[in-house]
Amino acid sequence: MIIKKADYVIGGTKLNHFPTDNLNELLFVGRSNVGKSSFINSLANKKIARTSSNPGKTQVINFFLINEAFYFVDVPGYGYARVSKDKKDEFGVMIENYITNRGNLKAVFLLVDFKVGPTKDDLLMYEFLKYYNKKIYIVATKCDKVNMSNTIKTKKMILNKLGIEEKDLLITSSEKKIGIDKVLNLIEELVG
Repeated sequence: MIIKKADYVIGGTKLNHFPTDNLNELLFVGRSNVGKSSFINSLANKKIARTSSNPGKTQVINFFLINEAFYFVDVPGYGYARVSKDKKDEFGVMIENYITNRGNLKAVFLLVDFKVGPTKDDLLMYEFLKYYNKKIYIVATKCDKVNMSNTIKTKKMILNKLGIEEKDLLITSSEKKIGIDKVLNLIEELVG
């Protein structure tokens, strides 16, 4: 897939804030600092999602219209220590409402840091998504931060922790554009 047009449309916290055109939506979730915004920008080949060296910038659910045909949906990252407990709880409710009530949610891309592996929060999110029968794709980000000698070991650790097969893991680097074409091909199949 070639993304020719990618634009921010709206950000909101409640279902009635979101687009009503019934286009397919692809959701991107992950812990703070996993590189979610960079990954979205890499897919779009354009800076549409705000990136920052300070995690926790995304505080609403953001919709980006892609090729005027479907949406990328970016939600706040989880597990960020500098956000108050009340704010974390608010994010949790907002994300849960979106995931459980949005009929045009086509698939979820769960991003995990390749170097760190799935955290406790990642495992909870994975179980939550499975419970609601969502189509889930695991994306390991920042693979360029792991040296070649540790790559196989790190990949095995991720597969074991999540209980998935190698074919179910997409290994990427937004910085080096590794794996981005593979993800774009998958997106084309999903929204075809």
